[in-house]
Amino acid sequence: MTPRLPIDPLVPAIVASLQSQPNLVLEAPPGAGKTTRVPPALLALPGEVLVLEPRRIAARMAARRVAQELGEPVGRTVGYQVRFEEVGGPETRIRFLTEGVLTRRLLRDRDLRGVGTVVLDEFHERHLDGDLALALLLHLQRTRRPDLRLLVMSATLATEALAAHLAAPVLRSEGKLFPLEIIYQPGTIEAALRRAPSGDALVFLPGLREIRDAMNSCEPLLRQQGRIALPLHGDLTPEEQDRAVTPGGRPKVIFSTNVAESSITIDGVTTVIDLGTARVASDNPWTGLPSLNVERISQASATQRAGRAARTAPGLCIRLYPAEDFARRPAQDKPEIMRREASSTLLFLRTMKLKPEQLPWLDPPPPEALDAASRLLDLLHADDKLTRYPVHPRLARLVEDAGREGAAFAARLAGDERLKNIARHRGEIDLPRAVLRAFPDRVAKRLRHDEFMLAGGGSAVARDVHTDWIVAVDIEQRRERGLPLIREWSAIEPDWLLDEFPERITEREQLEWNRAAERVDAVKRLEFERLAIIEERTAPTDASELLAQKALEAGLERFIDPEQLAQFKARAEFAGKPLDDEEMQGALRKLCAGSRSFADLAHLSLAPLRPGLDAAAPLNLRLPSGRQAKIRYASGQAPWVSSRMQDFFGMRQSPQINGRPLVAHLLAPNQRPVQITQDLAGFWERHYPAIRRELMRKYPRHKWPEDPYQVES
Repeated sequence: MTPRLPIDPLVPAIVASLQSQPNLVLEAPPGAGKTTRVPPALLALPGEVLVLEPRRIAARMAARRVAQELGEPVGRTVGYQVRFEEVGGPETRIRFLTEGVLTRRLLRDRDLRGVGTVVLDEFHERHLDGDLALALLLHLQRTRRPDLRLLVMSATLATEALAAHLAAPVLRSEGKLFPLEIIYQPGTIEAALRRAPSGDALVFLPGLREIRDAMNSCEPLLRQQGRIALPLHGDLTPEEQDRAVTPGGRPKVIFSTNVAESSITIDGVTTVIDLGTARVASDNPWTGLPSLNVERISQASATQRAGRAARTAPGLCIRLYPAEDFARRPAQDKPEIMRREASSTLLFLRTMKLKPEQLPWLDPPPPEALDAASRLLDLLHADDKLTRYPVHPRLARLVEDAGREGAAFAARLAGDERLKNIARHRGEIDLPRAVLRAFPDRVAKRLRHDEFMLAGGGSAVARDVHTDWIVAVDIEQRRERGLPLIREWSAIEPDWLLDEFPERITEREQLEWNRAAERVDAVKRLEFERLAIIEERTAPTDASELLAQKALEAGLERFIDPEQLAQFKARAEFAGKPLDDEEMQGALRKLCAGSRSFADLAHLSLAPLRPGLDAAAPLNLRLPSGRQAKIRYASGQAPWVSSRMQDFFGMRQSPQINGRPLVAHLLAPNQRPVQITQDLAGFWERHYPAIRRELMRKYPRHKWPEDPYQVES
């Protein structure tokens, strides 16, 4: 005898509501029976009943459970269809489908002929395909199928907003929940199992690998307790799934992914052990392909998991994390449509000849996600043919171009071996070129050693690659310092870029600084996304601006002796026209005219900066002895000349420049100053006689005339 479920009293009202108006929202907790009891009741309404489930395992198991309650095998009145698998026939009137299967059905049957009611089960999970399905169904209902009925069923959701969006009433089933104790006990599954009472237990784990590890580690304890360990996940056979959820003789511990969180009720479970994590669909930032990453679940999901322990008797939930952790978690999961990559959705809409803004979304996809998806589809040259394959547009492009070989490669990338059978044809394009067509934004060119520059920007490392051009299909962002690591790559020829993507090839001509040669080159490039396919370097017609920029960065001291530069500035200051930095920079630009490299500036002359400076501030002074003495200049000081005292004999006044006296440094034969003076006549008259006697004593071989106005011969 089939047990009575909390939803049963509400079933007549559900049917009556859909008879009077097209849409309805049903709110019922997990275990109330909505998935198995409501669809058969809808057979009282005209047309086929489609029930959308968020997961393959839920669609299969719900179909088997409903068929069992009708006393029939699956495939007669009740069937199911998931990706790569369909069970049903001409008599089938209830079909359990995954959400994505419905959208694909709409491609070949846009009016859903023969379908009277569509049920969207567990809508609170807010998968991208579920949101898309609801938007498409509402659009169909409002444009061509006003007779189509929609029933949205949810366990934990703010149904008011959903009901307003559907213009639908809300029916609620309170369900039946026995007393539930929740304990926070960070630690191991084994420790939790020791604390749990005897009876069936349900352990939530993020994935298949974790299930395997946990079953192995707990096996000795469970054998001691007289319990059996059973897995539950989407990759099991129907028989294996039934074994996990069907009541049996010995107590069992079910190690499950989040498939047991909703859609599937497991009778007899009185203990739930929850790690608080799940594998959540996200998009790999490098491949652009969907992937599953372990993340912390929301408070709503944790509440649903805990409730599985108190459906048939008082229950216990042991959370293997602190209460503070639970308090910090988000109340609800963010809808996938707000965080997922949208290229598959947009390609589907393009094939349906629909624009995103035409659909009545519950939450519209973000504009930036649609923009990125549009760019990717244009890049892939995506057309309607790609929607034949139930995979991401990148992989569909790969399969379409490379056939069975491309499907095998796509299956490996997606981690789903069933992809292998979606291509019936041999590819017209060899696999490496097909990989390029599927991942054109992942082209990379060797920069140096193991480092490759990516077409999309940045660089990454690839080990043991013996070609300069690759497609970096998958890249791992390493946590430690260093560049990302290219894990999956395919070698390509640069000429393929010219053949496949002529619209993305640009011809660029510009001046570039050749760091190694320290010169300006005129570079002509044929580029794919800033990656040079062909490069030619020649002498530029005018390199002065860039050369001056690099020269200023290097500093004038690179080309002019610092002492000479200081002297030139001091001479300009002495002449009454000091140089500032801005003028020096402008002058340097002029000096670079006609030059290309630092080598051309090796003998740079500053003379053109100050025409006439040699007259206003000469470099040398001819002394009476005939010797040319160098005139020294310093900022803020009077210029000076330095030479032997004998070179100044015969000079009656201090040397001058345009009437301005210089400082004379009179040196002894040992080149040390004897006198520094700007009044040479006064020195001769007052100091020279005494100094002459001292010098004659110390340097008797030198001539020290009594009359200093006599020129030394």
